[in-house]
Amino acid sequence: MPPHPLGEAPGAPPRARLLPRLLPRLLAVLAVILGTALAGPAPEARAAVTLTRVSDFGSNPGALAMYVYRPAALPDHPPVVVALHGCTQGAQVYADNSGLPQLADRDGFLLVLAETGTANNASKCFNWFQTGDNRRGQGEALSVRQMVSRAVSAYGADPQRVYVTGLSAGGAMTAVMLATYPDVFAAGAVVAGLPYDCTKDTSPYTCMNPGVDRSPADWAQRARDAYPSYTGAWPRAAIWYGDQDTTVVPRNATELRDQWTALHGLSQTPTRTTTIGPNATRQDQYLAADGTVAVEVDRVPGIGHGTPVDPGTGGEQCGSTGAPYFLDSICSSRWIARFFGLDTTTPGDPGPGDPDPGGGGTAACWTASNYAHVQAGRATTSGGYTYAKGSGQNMGLYNTFVTHTLKESPTGYFSLADTGCP
Repeated sequence: MPPHPLGEAPGAPPRARLLPRLLPRLLAVLAVILGTALAGPAPEARAAVTLTRVSDFGSNPGALAMYVYRPAALPDHPPVVVALHGCTQGAQVYADNSGLPQLADRDGFLLVLAETGTANNASKCFNWFQTGDNRRGQGEALSVRQMVSRAVSAYGADPQRVYVTGLSAGGAMTAVMLATYPDVFAAGAVVAGLPYDCTKDTSPYTCMNPGVDRSPADWAQRARDAYPSYTGAWPRAAIWYGDQDTTVVPRNATELRDQWTALHGLSQTPTRTTTIGPNATRQDQYLAADGTVAVEVDRVPGIGHGTPVDPGTGGEQCGSTGAPYFLDSICSSRWIARFFGLDTTTPGDPGPGDPDPGGGGTAACWTASNYAHVQAGRATTSGGYTYAKGSGQNMGLYNTFVTHTLKESPTGYFSLADTGCP
């Protein structure tokens, strides 16, 4: 019989008597493994981002806090990005250092930050490893889902364009949300996280380091078991990790890739590989039949455990190293926004998330009604709205009265180009 994920062994005294004594020690060990025992005092990050706390977002069975960053020029029916902080962090620290609020200003999305606290976990980790919190319809997972519902109802957000990202325990919780609520999230980005339900029959410590090697089919089934009746499309998944991470080792990126490529029915061999950013991050992309990037793995060289950021004011820079676990390397948040289809880099001016950075042929341009774009295979429709194939950008209502120009580059990848093409 495999050990219990929290360390309970066969023949042990009843769990109710063991947990009060063991849980503090287990949480302390977990904190160390997740890198929360710092060698010295943490540098203070100046709180530069104004967040609004939202208290009435549902029954909140996971006892989480909800914060919102709303750009001043938020468009109608904006997309939503949910951000999940790492251990010892909080919503404010994540907002101040990840670069996500600045991208929300530029790209026009609503940023929702979930926050856990010491009452849930002594190290302020999301409880990705506990069945009471990583299952559909209960605990922390349900609380995050309720935040999305509140964002849609209170801010008029687009329920078809909801995304999630997070670091470490927040990264592992991102995988939880994609598996348990594939009907809610269109895509997610796991930063230094783990595959869903690794702790089903393995301790969280083993999952993190040295990691667990399972078949793609096994991993995929664990995700399917999170919502057995689900028959829709699976969310797209981006996986970010530092190649020197000894806290959540790189094997977890490989296992995450196996889980999500298998869910999408894809090979574990990338369709294309390139290098991106100022530090030659290796990007492997796995394309679906329609040309969209279903799974992406970004291997950041020379860094350990944390969110990759690139402080500065350049067009490809974002974030700050003013708090632990924000590592100077590449602006991962910008690339993640592009993966989500939110990056508004000027069409015709290749940006970091372009599916074919640095070239790849002459762009073709198409101007037509949304209805005609869908009929021609350049866009898809869902819930009465039209979405460009490849970029996933929302083109508005599906009818003959809304007209847009789409740029096709590379073949099969379409993005909005109303301001000029190519």
